[in-house]
Amino acid sequence: MKYKVDKSIRPVYLQIYKQIKDDIIGGNYPYNTKLPSKRLLADETETSTITVEHAYALLCDEGYVESRERSGFFVIFRNTDGFALPSLAEGYHKEISFENQKSPDFPFSVLAKTMRSVISDFGEAILKKSQNKGSPELRLAIKHYLAKNRGINVDAEQIVIGSGAEYLYGLIIELIGRSRTYGIEYPSYKKIEQVYRAAEVRYEPLRLSNDGIDSAELASTSASVLHTTPYRSYPTGVSASASKRHEYIRWSNAGDRYIIEDDFESEFSVSTKPEDTLFALSDKDNVIYLNTFSKTVSPSLRVGYMVLPKRLVGEFEDRLGFYSCTVPTFEQYVIARLLQNGDFERHINKVRRNKRKELASNTK
Repeated sequence: MKYKVDKSIRPVYLQIYKQIKDDIIGGNYPYNTKLPSKRLLADETETSTITVEHAYALLCDEGYVESRERSGFFVIFRNTDGFALPSLAEGYHKEISFENQKSPDFPFSVLAKTMRSVISDFGEAILKKSQNKGSPELRLAIKHYLAKNRGINVDAEQIVIGSGAEYLYGLIIELIGRSRTYGIEYPSYKKIEQVYRAAEVRYEPLRLSNDGIDSAELASTSASVLHTTPYRSYPTGVSASASKRHEYIRWSNAGDRYIIEDDFESEFSVSTKPEDTLFALSDKDNVIYLNTFSKTVSPSLRVGYMVLPKRLVGEFEDRLGFYSCTVPTFEQYVIARLLQNGDFERHINKVRRNKRKELASNTK
């Protein structure tokens, strides 16, 4: 082993986690390999076994390793092209009635207070038209939020604000082309298919297995764009494993391909650290990242955003930059303020803590 930590950089367990994760992805710990014991790794890094346990728990959360009773921690990540897990039947029925689930309420008092402060601070500026890609205040706030919480480091110019995911899907079609074939999860959120059908573009349903899109389906598809919801796809509730996320990235690296990553509702993951986004994993600048504030703040606000690869920023501005932003300036300032003052993160953290407590009580 060769692991070292800098105790002046906190938290220490994330340093251990990252080094082991890199070794797993790099093949130094192949599938089914046993990891060093907590005590051995704690001695080497001169940390506590609790610190190592936190790092291993995070690796378990993200699907890189699993704990086996009285045996230790073993690698379950596979980095082999074309490996196919057992597929599920076409009528996969792990369906979750998301539409009937009540969204965790953002505190109305906080939202109302923020709205009043925005009106007071910005005055008549809330009546002015924002820049076409969205207000600089909101795009900058999203930039900082993504860097801190999702491992996505981008320029504000890569961020485009729009009124919900469906609107942004349409812009993406105009941007990367109607002549392409789009691969979508099957089953998937019905509006995704409806958008592609309305735009009269070819789309190909790709059957889901128990950890993401079936490997055989992905390998044989004629699509050059993969539209995926890695975190809890609707209506199946399937989340892409760490192995599957890297498989998506390998697929996208072959030729002129793109991934549309819809990260909807991922903030409410019970993991202590949300799984790596495809955008952050990719080094080919070919992933378009989308998210909205529909679940995290309010569906009535209709505020969404996408992060473009750098290679597409100029093309977007040349071809689609004339489109006016479809989100009112006032609502953009409100969301920006919630991100800037920490109210948004406090709400997310509270919901996640409650979900973890509920999960723990249900498993007792």
